[in-house]
Amino acid sequence: MRMEALELRAGRMLLERGMTVSCAESCTGGLLTSRLTDVPGSSAYVQGAMVVYSCELKERLVHVRHETLQQKGAVSAETAQEMAEGVRDVLGTDIGIGVTGLAGPDGDGSGRPVGLVYISVSGKNGTIVEECRFCGSREEIKQRSAERAIRMLVEYLGGCLL
Repeated sequence: MRMEALELRAGRMLLERGMTVSCAESCTGGLLTSRLTDVPGSSAYVQGAMVVYSCELKERLVHVRHETLQQKGAVSAETAQEMAEGVRDVLGTDIGIGVTGLAGPDGDGSGRPVGLVYISVSGKNGTIVEECRFCGSREEIKQRSAERAIRMLVEYLGGCLL
C-alpha cells in the first residue's frame, strides 16, 4: 500500500479542520507553496504566499523586525518565527509557515554552513521552529526544506485536536 503524499495529507487535515494556510518563503523560492497547490482543491485552504528573499521584503511584507535581522541574521530561528507569524497575520490565515536558509552553493559570508535552514509553523496553538541541516545540491536542499516544512505542518495539525 502506498503512503499518502504529505501534501495530500496536509490538505486533507486542513480541510477537515476548516483551516487556512499561508507561506513566507526565502530559500525555497516558492517551492513549498507550489507543492501545497499541486493538490486539486487546494484553493480551499491555501490563501497565499510570499517569496521574501531580501531582508527589505522580509521586513516590509511579513513584518520581520529590523532588530531581528540585524542581531540574529536573515537565516535564524527568530527570523523564521517572525516570518511564519507575520505571514499568518498579514494574510489572515489560521496557519503561517516561514522558511529561511542557505541553499548554496555558496554561503552568505557569515560562516554558517550551506544547508542550514530554519522552518517555522505558527497557529493558534503557538509557534514551533526547527533548525535543519541538509546536505546536497541547491535543488536537493530546497526540496528537503519544502518536504520538512510540509511534514512539520502535518505534525502541527496533528496536535491541534489536543
